[in-house]
Amino acid sequence: MNPQKRREIFRRLHAANPNPTTELRYTTPYELLVAVVLSAQATDKSVNLATAELFRKANTPEKMVQLGVAGLEEYIKRIGLYRMKAKNVIALSQILLERHCGAVPQNREALEALPGVGRKTANVVLNTAFGQPTVAVDTHIFRVSNRTGIAPGKDPLEVELKLLKFTPPEYLKNAHHWLILHGRYVCLARKPGCPQCLIRDVCEFRPKTKDVPADPRSGKRHVL
Repeated sequence: MNPQKRREIFRRLHAANPNPTTELRYTTPYELLVAVVLSAQATDKSVNLATAELFRKANTPEKMVQLGVAGLEEYIKRIGLYRMKAKNVIALSQILLERHCGAVPQNREALEALPGVGRKTANVVLNTAFGQPTVAVDTHIFRVSNRTGIAPGKDPLEVELKLLKFTPPEYLKNAHHWLILHGRYVCLARKPGCPQCLIRDVCEFRPKTKDVPADPRSGKRHVL
């Protein structure tokens, strides 16, 4: 994909949503960190339901450590892998108190040293909480980057590095949010919504889906 197409794609995404952000609900960097750790292999909706109650009880490292693993499990037991996540959240909270005076660090190395925090989680926190131009490549961003041709790569790290290299600088800070939302609601895995896609004409995905005539019995249109 040439630079002009990439710039046009991000220009349109920006025009449609000038101030994108995560769908996880949080008010502090610590709350965001906990929410992102809990969101692994879980939906943002399920995490938000859990943290709405959890953060009323424990929204600082001190309060979380006081809550303990068993106490935390009661709030997050409807989230996948909740037992391991509870252990990680309590452990990372303890480390924040011992090594960082209770504050969430603003550098990748320190973040990735926390239990349950990998490169993707660190990128989300650095970008969303601290405004750093990082890109967290999840399954949605990996799919959109490869399918559209914006930043094709064989693994998430390769896609991330290409997005950092090829995304126009003025769009880099919000690129993560635009792409994940596009993948979540438009460029779906099984049936991408090409007829409604605002970048359809500049996307390099060849087998685009298309509208077919409405079923006269139902009056509904279908997408192929």
